[in-house]
Amino acid sequence: MRRDAIYDHRAQQAALPVTVHYEDGGTCETVLVLTPAQVELYSIQFTQLIAARESAREHAR
Repeated sequence: MRRDAIYDHRAQQAALPVTVHYEDGGTCETVLVLTPAQVELYSIQFTQLIAARESAREHAR
């Protein structure tokens, strides 16, 4: 979803709007709630995924 994530400093949680896609083709809009540790972990993993995508693009040329 194209909406901003928010961080609630009192609850110490991040909230990210997401769309869940089901195998049967259905979808559901919901909110993914993450702890600070999960945000850091996913940040590292997304950085690795972005680097892998860029590497694959370079090899495809």
